[in-house]
Amino acid sequence: MKNFIAHTDAERQEMLASINYSDIEDLYKQIPIRFENFNIGDAINEMETQKKIKSLARKNGTEFSNFLGGGVYNKFIPAAIGYLAQRMEFLTAYTPYQPEISQGTLQIIYEYQTMISRLTGMDIANASMYDGGSACAEAVLMAHRINKGKKNICLISNKLNPEYKEVIKTYLWAQNIEIEWFDEVPQNCSEYCCVLIQNPDYYGEISQITKPDTILIVCANLSSLAILEPPRDADIVVGDIQPLGIPMSFGGPHAGYMACKEQYMRQMPGRLVGATVDADGKKAYTLTIQTREQHIKREKATSNICSNQSLIALSATLYLSLLGENGFKQVSIISANNAHKLSGLLNKKGIKTVNKNFFNEFVIEVNNSDEFLEKLKKQNILGGIKLDNTHILVCATEMNSEEEIINYTNAI
Repeated sequence: MKNFIAHTDAERQEMLASINYSDIEDLYKQIPIRFENFNIGDAINEMETQKKIKSLARKNGTEFSNFLGGGVYNKFIPAAIGYLAQRMEFLTAYTPYQPEISQGTLQIIYEYQTMISRLTGMDIANASMYDGGSACAEAVLMAHRINKGKKNICLISNKLNPEYKEVIKTYLWAQNIEIEWFDEVPQNCSEYCCVLIQNPDYYGEISQITKPDTILIVCANLSSLAILEPPRDADIVVGDIQPLGIPMSFGGPHAGYMACKEQYMRQMPGRLVGATVDADGKKAYTLTIQTREQHIKREKATSNICSNQSLIALSATLYLSLLGENGFKQVSIISANNAHKLSGLLNKKGIKTVNKNFFNEFVIEVNNSDEFLEKLKKQNILGGIKLDNTHILVCATEMNSEEEIINYTNAI
């Protein structure tokens, strides 16, 4: 433990002498941002401090109408979610490795898995992933393990979320797996280990899914699955659970989900909770199928992901439970209606919508993207994500009122 003992005065002097200083204060004088007087005034009490901080915060101008999407969405979050998720029983840093952990935590994960399975049309779902990008990458590695006899190449759509692409590149580079990018799925995919598509894709377009002759991975927006047919032809379905009542949080942290057909469950990474009965015949929950050791054998492991985003998965479960099936569908319908209404009003103003079919995101074509977005921003409207000089990705959710949609069209 000697390395953790603080420096002695003699050691400090020796270090200072080696850089030609005799005193620690002389060293600190070289740092220009060190202040002697902060000029912050006399002390005030807590109540006055809160008022002053709120007054200063209002100057930041954070009251914008939000039409941003691209993987992170402005969703209504019932107040009960934050209250329940932050109860001391759930708010813990403990990673659930052992099968004998709290029955409450295990039941919540089990219910989450069940909901994800129902939404995606898959047989089984795991306890959650780190985010949508890592879920996509792990799904490709999973397909590669399943299809060991196939070529060491995967087919990935160019229309996948750009952030997910970068994560996948990193994962597959480390595994020496090649990537071929495509705009349209080739007719013959039998020699590839998998095909990965996003539907609706990053640009909001909804496509008809055709099962290729290899493992099919579909990255899906869970909100869209409330009104669209689940991708039952897929072998693995992945994505981000942020649309399920998770705060935008400046882009993260969020969590990913993964579901698959039962025949592939032993290749699935992460945690998996099952239902059983205890010695007294009462219903009980336990981590199953996989062992902790499976995840710590390095190159022999199914995956090096050995945990899950329990607290965020809990929040998603609470969100779906509070809204219920009808409420969740209603939220998605409102989002879709808002997006189509905005698109229609923009079309009347001569701004073309590029998409043929879309859920709540669409691409518009303008003369100058920067000028278009800056004009909206001056009127407290975040008008979308710039794709290039003439195209913008626009999103609407249930949070966009009719007044905001009309203001958007009037502001251009």
